[in-house]
Amino acid sequence: MSEQPEILFTRDEIRETVARIAREIDADYRDTRPLLVGILQGSFVFLADLIRQLEIPVEVDFVRLSSYGSGMKSSRKVKTIQGLEKQIEGRDILVVEDIVDTGLTLWRFMHDLRKRNPASVRLCALIDKTARREADVAINYTGFRIDDEFVVGYGIDCNEQFRNLPDICHVKEIPE
Repeated sequence: MSEQPEILFTRDEIRETVARIAREIDADYRDTRPLLVGILQGSFVFLADLIRQLEIPVEVDFVRLSSYGSGMKSSRKVKTIQGLEKQIEGRDILVVEDIVDTGLTLWRFMHDLRKRNPASVRLCALIDKTARREADVAINYTGFRIDDEFVVGYGIDCNEQFRNLPDICHVKEIPE
């Protein structure tokens, strides 16, 4: 790949946005102990920073879902690679995702969660890419909204590259 990723959101903008989201979550969950469900692998950096900003007690669990494989477009097939370990019946669940693109993966996952009778299910996404939305997914806590751009950095990868970038950046072509 000849071209370097272009910064869309700096590490300082990300830090401020994560702090804002944490304040909103603290206010909404002040009397509960929600279970935060991180969607691996992309959300792990965001989730780690988010829980350090929260003042409320939380528990954390992870799932690993896939709809991409390699490349820049969704395969449109959702595969659960790792499911939840904790019981969710009667619990307040906050799903934490790095980016909501078509929404198909999250729609299916959240639909399956609701079948397990949690007290509530909400969604927190660092990035909302509305231009490609195909499923009606309500995002309760949103960091940034972007157009149809392919982004990397801050835990988000392209073919397992660029996760380590401290900023959120745009790439125009798939790296080799």
